Amino acid sequence: MSIWSKIRDAILPPRKEQPAPQAPAGGAPASAPTGGVAPAQPAPQPQPTAPAPVSEVDVEAVLSQKAAAKGETLNWKTSIVDLMKLLDLDPSLANRKELADELGYTGAKDGSAEMNIWLHKAVMQELEKSGGKVPASLKD
Repeated sequence: MSIWSKIRDAILPPRKEQPAPQAPAGGAPASAPTGGVAPAQPAPQPQPTAPAPVSEVDVEAVLSQKAAAKGETLNWKTSIVDLMKLLDLDPSLANRKELADELGYTGAKDGSAEMNIWLHKAVMQELEKSGGKVPASLKD
């Protein structure tokens, strides 16, 4: 499982898959009755598949609750390292490099402040794209 997936799954509820549309029961008759023409049946209409409703999760509230339960002072609102610690993920440079690759970071993957700030902002933006409600203060 990717680092990004672990972060998303620790904050947002699991996505529910929409069931595949079922063909109507009965279908067309195997053969026409003898001595006549089979009655015309309307062609089955494709069932539109509506996307699963996205319920916005208040990301800040979820993370604040986790931080309160953890009982450790973490600067998760600005630090990717502390955010990962809050979610019980290994914040090692190797994992942050992997996360940077997953999220498309193109700068030097050396654990610099620039990389870490970018990662935090990118994670917040991706959480928002995945159905989370992220305040501007966490995205800026």
